[in-house]
Amino acid sequence: MSDPVIALEMLTKYYGRQRGVLDLTLEVQAGEIFGFLGPNGAGKTTTIRLLLDFLRPTRGQARIFGLDARRQSATIHSRCGYLPGELTFYEAMTGQELLRYFAALRGKIDWTYVQQLTERFEVDLKRPIRTLSRGNKQKVGLLQALMHRPELLILDEPTNGLDPLMQVAFYQLLQELRAAGVTVFFSSHNLPEVERICDRVAIIREGRLIAVESISALKQRSLRHVTIEFGAAVPSAAFNTLPGVREVKLEGNRLSCTVSGSPEALLKAAAQFPIQDLLSYEASLEDIFLAYYNGGNEHVA
Repeated sequence: MSDPVIALEMLTKYYGRQRGVLDLTLEVQAGEIFGFLGPNGAGKTTTIRLLLDFLRPTRGQARIFGLDARRQSATIHSRCGYLPGELTFYEAMTGQELLRYFAALRGKIDWTYVQQLTERFEVDLKRPIRTLSRGNKQKVGLLQALMHRPELLILDEPTNGLDPLMQVAFYQLLQELRAAGVTVFFSSHNLPEVERICDRVAIIREGRLIAVESISALKQRSLRHVTIEFGAAVPSAAFNTLPGVREVKLEGNRLSCTVSGSPEALLKAAAQFPIQDLLSYEASLEDIFLAYYNGGNEHVA
């Protein structure tokens, strides 16, 4: 296996006595779409800022392309595309003026490629930035991250503000970039999003890395809350010992439970009785952390 594109070794950041991230160690391989998943405040943005040398670590090390993230940050930046979680632009500029400004700073920009991206994301670059919606500002941010054909994309909550159709267009583009050998590292608090497009995902909670999973393993651990309304009362014994089914509650004709992994066993058991209604929805990230990682115990796969 070739050297990793991103390598973190015991990376730690404190803000005074407040923790940022603690002892992060992980690797991201070339051509991988790697999701960095966690609730707000978990340390995702801090990690990205350490990678790009916008923050200096308290201890530990980050390397990108085998280069030291602190000492060789300028070289690293020339090969990266970055989308921050909070965009701040020159509001009086139009989108085109802004991108031309970035192009002049970077040099060697293929403007035909920029135009192709503009059409793909349906961006009106003639309007001043201040007049754009949150979603359209996000599109301009994506264009500046992509316009120089970077080897590595580092994206902080990249689909914030995008409508569902633009999210799909963005996911398709990431798949194309991966096929071309581009490495993508992006933060998210959206579990379905990372399940859809990532090869692997790291989960961070309260500044600590608690899991690194393949997507197939993550899906096996996925949680759903299920409520079934039956036509008549059903015996609790039919559901209490089913594999992957927990927190079973029966109230009259209504069954509620939590299902991890495949719901097949639950559905087979329920099919023995007349069903009037069934509701299923994904558990929150915090539910998943509490259920599978026991409030912070580490599990690394």
